[in-house]
Amino acid sequence: MLRNLSPLLTPDLLHALRSMGHGDEIALVDGNFPAETNAQRLIRLDGIAATDVLKAVLSVMPLDTYVAWPAARMEVVGKPDEVPEICAEFQTIINSAADAPCQLGKIERFAFYERVQSCFAIVATGESRLYGNIILTKGVIRPGA
Repeated sequence: MLRNLSPLLTPDLLHALRSMGHGDEIALVDGNFPAETNAQRLIRLDGIAATDVLKAVLSVMPLDTYVAWPAARMEVVGKPDEVPEICAEFQTIINSAADAPCQLGKIERFAFYERVQSCFAIVATGESRLYGNIILTKGVIRPGA
C-alpha cells in the first residue's frame, strides 16, 4: 500500500504510467472494447468504472499541453455530434482533476480503433456504458512539480 494514491492505481498501471514518456498515449476502454486484440500492453481493471479510472490516472499523470486534443473520445456511430452521458462525465472529470484542463476531442470509431493500437497501454475497465472509451496523451512533468 502507498499513501495518497488511489487504490485503483495498481502496480501494473503505475508501472505503465511511470514508463510512459511525453506524448505517449494510454487508452481507457469500456467492457465492450476489443482490448485484448488491440493492446501492446494490457492492464485489466474489470469491474471498475472508466470514470473512476480516469480520476485515478489524472491524479498522477499530466495531460499534454502541446497537442490539440490531449484527451479524445470515440464518436457515436452515425451521430458524430452526439455526446453520450459518460463522455460528458469524462469532460467534467477533466475539468476538475486535470492539471491542465482541456476540451475533450472526438475521433471517428474506426480511426479510434486504429489509434488505440499505437497506444503505450490499454486499460480495460469494467465500464458498461456504451462509448466509455478515452485516449489520454501524457504531458511533461516540469522540474519542481
